[in-house]
Amino acid sequence: MLRFLSTGSRNFQSFPRFVVIQSLQVFTSTTCSTIGLNQTKFEYEDDKSKCSDATELLSKWGCSDDDLVKIFSRCPSLRNADPWEVHSKLCLLSDLGLRASALVRILNCRPRFFRARNHSFLVERIAHLRSFFESKEVLQKAIVRNPSLLLSEGHYNVKATFELYGKLGLKKKDLIQMLLLRPTVVSRTSFNAEKMEYLSKTGLTKDSKMYKYAVTLIGISRVETIRDKVANFAKFGFSEEEIFGLVGKSPNVLTLSTDKVQRNMTFILGTMKLDAKMVLKKPYLLFANVDTVIKPRVLLALKIQYMDSKLQINLPTMVSSLRMSEQRFLKLFVKCHDEEVASELMEFYKRTKEVKRLGESSKKGSKVGFPF
Repeated sequence: MLRFLSTGSRNFQSFPRFVVIQSLQVFTSTTCSTIGLNQTKFEYEDDKSKCSDATELLSKWGCSDDDLVKIFSRCPSLRNADPWEVHSKLCLLSDLGLRASALVRILNCRPRFFRARNHSFLVERIAHLRSFFESKEVLQKAIVRNPSLLLSEGHYNVKATFELYGKLGLKKKDLIQMLLLRPTVVSRTSFNAEKMEYLSKTGLTKDSKMYKYAVTLIGISRVETIRDKVANFAKFGFSEEEIFGLVGKSPNVLTLSTDKVQRNMTFILGTMKLDAKMVLKKPYLLFANVDTVIKPRVLLALKIQYMDSKLQINLPTMVSSLRMSEQRFLKLFVKCHDEEVASELMEFYKRTKEVKRLGESSKKGSKVGFPF
């Protein structure tokens, strides 16, 4: 009886090589450092049909030519990998019900997926994940969104993270939603007294609809990052109470970079001549793209007023236009005019949208770390 044989061991390599996986079972004893293949059945084939490389193994596993192109473009070293080292990972994915399309997405997110070993703790982790997610389909989505659930060598405790959010008042269904929305919830979550104080300042109760977003965003963000963003808002005259009130109303402001907030606020104050407090009532002013949405639409509104003084676009209309879809905006502000005027306005609008930010092409990306 063959039990707990590692694909990298000499004993395993002494057996004839296998081709078609009929049934896969990866849940073995947790005392083994590497997950073995228990009760696994294979078919033997002649030498000509044996897998000579990882490409052939992946093809037999179900990967199409397009899938292979995507896989090798993201993970070139896989071409020279031992097919039988790839075998254990494919067994694991098959047992979870994941196929070629999921593998492409997993490798796009984690190119080193095949390099990581299957440690014994993974058996217990998968069992806990299956129990937590209950639905096999939801578990598959979670793994594809965050392959690290199958890769980490004990650097974080999945069960402890789930329990922590439970103690913070997050319901199971809400936590599952957040895990799918923000895959790094498990690996990046940390709480201390300062973060708990930030959470309380938002004024959100555990029953609030925004609570699940606020608690997870604060949990995965660095304390230093939150401090920087609070200080950035303070530069525009907001009090700490107003800032965290804004976080409570729209938690996703914590995902905005300080540079974006500065650009939007500068345009809102300088060109639109709005009061800074307006963003407390209309948070979407901070999320809209300055170059492709805010600036072209505001300048178009100003041009319309310049062309015809009788057409006065009031402030509420201008602000609400920033939330409209492109089609609706053009219908209400451009196509409603005569053909000649509409043509001129359309040309002006397109030209304004095409204007690039000064120095944008030569801007060097700066990495300040994840997240946000």
